[in-house]
Amino acid sequence: MVTNKKVLLVDDHDLVRFGTSLLLESLDEVHCAITPCRSLDEARSACRDSGPFDLVLLDLNLPDAKGLQGLRTLREVCPNVPFAMLTGTQDEFVIRQAQAMGAVGYLLKSWTPERLTLAERFPKLAGTSHYDRVAELGSRHLEILELILEGCSNQEISKATELSLGTVKNYVSAILLALDVDSRSHLISLFH
Repeated sequence: MVTNKKVLLVDDHDLVRFGTSLLLESLDEVHCAITPCRSLDEARSACRDSGPFDLVLLDLNLPDAKGLQGLRTLREVCPNVPFAMLTGTQDEFVIRQAQAMGAVGYLLKSWTPERLTLAERFPKLAGTSHYDRVAELGSRHLEILELILEGCSNQEISKATELSLGTVKNYVSAILLALDVDSRSHLISLFH
């Protein structure tokens, strides 16, 4: 089933806006209606005139807003909209600050389309060390991970994937090991 999402994309570089728009429009599971803006001022106007949005992708370094100033300002105009930060460099301190201010994710401009799609699937992990571990998982591992996060038991996963129960248990163990967690509940807590 395809879902429709309204996305506000705020970045001062034309090529980044264009490329990110193309990438979002190419997603199979989501149809994105994108409103591109090149400045904080344009984004404020778009929030007032074209909102509400389902997601705001916000560059950390705009000409009229440096660092997290843009997030602070736009959260006032769009208080109930999830924000994901766009940046060219990864800074764990800034990630934590942005998440403390309500950002749901963090996207590096250097990511491949596959990594961006993965960030859309698991927004809370984007920009964290766990995200890098998830990005290394294979497609079957990711399928099983999503079923775990939906609350499925091993038996339900076995039925849904048509894998034997033993194979499912092996995949679950491999996921727990890859993400360095010791239980399903710990795994689920990372994503919620």
